Amino acid sequence: MSDDAPDTGAGSDQARPAPPPWQRTLYACWVAQLLSIVGFSFVMPFIPFYIRELGVTGQARVAFWSGLVITASGLMGAIFAPIWGTLADRYGRKLMVERAMFGGAVVMALMGTAGTVYDLLILRLIQGALTGTVVASTTLVASITPHRRMGYALGMMQVAVLMGMTVGPWAGGLVADQWGYRIPFYAAGALLFVGGLIVLALVCEDFKPAGEGAANHGLRRAFGGRGMLALLATFFVIALAGSFVGPIFPLLVEQVSHTERVASAAGMLMGVAGLAAGLSALGIGLLGDRVGYKPVLVGCTLGAAVFSAPHAIAQTIGQLLLLRVGMGLTRGGTAPTLNAIVGEAVSSDTYGRSFGNTRVASALGMGIGPLLGGTAAAHLGLRWPFVIMSGLLVLAALLIARWVRPAGARAQPDVKAGATVT
Repeated sequence: MSDDAPDTGAGSDQARPAPPPWQRTLYACWVAQLLSIVGFSFVMPFIPFYIRELGVTGQARVAFWSGLVITASGLMGAIFAPIWGTLADRYGRKLMVERAMFGGAVVMALMGTAGTVYDLLILRLIQGALTGTVVASTTLVASITPHRRMGYALGMMQVAVLMGMTVGPWAGGLVADQWGYRIPFYAAGALLFVGGLIVLALVCEDFKPAGEGAANHGLRRAFGGRGMLALLATFFVIALAGSFVGPIFPLLVEQVSHTERVASAAGMLMGVAGLAAGLSALGIGLLGDRVGYKPVLVGCTLGAAVFSAPHAIAQTIGQLLLLRVGMGLTRGGTAPTLNAIVGEAVSSDTYGRSFGNTRVASALGMGIGPLLGGTAAAHLGLRWPFVIMSGLLVLAALLIARWVRPAGARAQPDVKAGATVT
């Protein structure tokens, strides 16, 4: 669909069949995405404590196992993302969203039955293989959205992610403190199941694979070889930075707060960061539509670096609260602007594969980050990983500013979704 297509999605572009109003699919995906992220983040504030309950003792071992358990999902996601992306281009994007939602529902509920940390590790591996709701929903929404509204639509989806990260940790921490660490897993599975039903019932996709001879362009043609590597490296480094302190942040909260209700405190702080990010994501997406995605992305990444390093010297919950708000406001724009850069540059028939490849980079970062962060915490303490996180964000900003340069592949009209990348 061309940039001049009306918002109803019924533009003059003959290569893409006129879908139902794209807003309806966007809003249905938004609600489903919100429920899925609430479900996934429901359990994050107490993963280290759940691992402790499963028999792991000692702060260093708990930090290491927390990193390993969280890493497992990311690594499996990296392996399966291009597979699911290719299938999305061939058989449709809605089917992939349903697979991620219903698969996640089953595996999250099973985590509540884990008897040992090894059971939890295996289930996290399965989660990484089956899920990926964010990239599946992003691919679906990008494929039905007019290009000139890409920043808005993907910003909306990021608002759903960040609102879910706001509500999920806070609610999950409260439930865990009240009823223990297993019940939240069952609740998470139920939320994902409801999200899957919403997609099944309300999302419309008029998917028709493109013919074999259709012209198309993916990441390499859109950015060039060096630019593609820089783009994938940016996805990797930003995800690495974001996940680096994931397994140790609740432990830092425990060290600073001196309270027995640590899960609630950690969930509140993670939720506040998600709320701040959600408030900024849509505005930043709209700003990117107006002034360009690249300068906005550089500014957001540098801003997040500024707020991450002072975690190393925070001494009170109040100080952590201010830092989390600052990080949320700046990091809220990174995902929608990164995805909009991709969605604007590649042709719609390669969305599944293109977003699948960027998901590989992100999943590797998300997978390696917790393991490296947990290892760093075991050797350097709970503070230094936040300084390392700041340095990684600065590196990401440099990669974006210097090498991420779309080659203007959008000059050609879009082709039907589903063609194979040439």
